[in-house]
Amino acid sequence: MDKEIEERLVGLKIPAHVAVIMDGNGRWAEERGLSHLEGHVAGREATSRLVDAAEDFGIEVVSVYAFSTENWQRSENEVSGLMELIEGALRHEMAELRRQRVRVIASGRLEQLPASLQTLLAETARATAEHQGLTLNLCINYGGRAEIADAARRIASAAAGGKLDPADIDADVFAKYLYQPGLPDPDLLIRTSGEMRISNFLLYQMAYTEIVVLPIYWPEFDAGSLVEAIEEYNGRKRRYGARKG
Repeated sequence: MDKEIEERLVGLKIPAHVAVIMDGNGRWAEERGLSHLEGHVAGREATSRLVDAAEDFGIEVVSVYAFSTENWQRSENEVSGLMELIEGALRHEMAELRRQRVRVIASGRLEQLPASLQTLLAETARATAEHQGLTLNLCINYGGRAEIADAARRIASAAAGGKLDPADIDADVFAKYLYQPGLPDPDLLIRTSGEMRISNFLLYQMAYTEIVVLPIYWPEFDAGSLVEAIEEYNGRKRRYGARKG
């Protein structure tokens, strides 16, 4: 770890779960006369830097918004290119993920993804299931509203089948039917590119998440950017709706 980064981390409380909206690949590319796909390639390198830094800092979970349910509305070439890029990145990074003992999981309507990507995600999850390091949650074909609707459908099915008493349904029971019920809620959400939106990301889980928006495009993100977000996070007072005194 860079010495300056290490010094900035001294005394900081490290969030256990960091969620990231990786925004700005297209605009970064346009400003440089590049295609949007070239921007996504540069963004992939930033994601690798995020994983490396999160592992170094002792963050337990990182959830990245890789592809939303709304992203299918983009051009066919961009969508197919993104799918190939996600698949290629997983294959390329597998050896490093294993070396770092990163556990990889995926969240979303995965059954709608290309068959080859579905297979690779399942294989990657199996291959890294016993890893004890950082958990990397890849949110692909993910939407917060879709996740809530899918959870409600599973709850309705369980109740109709006599496996769940509707009177027992509360927030804790509902959370057990989400895509990744074993993960803690995010402590910190980082969004790049300066946009002040959560864009249908982890809507149920982010009830009390601290949000930090960075004025940089995702391809510019590095370890220093992560420290900057954690420093701002440390300046917040998390009351969860309560007030002392």
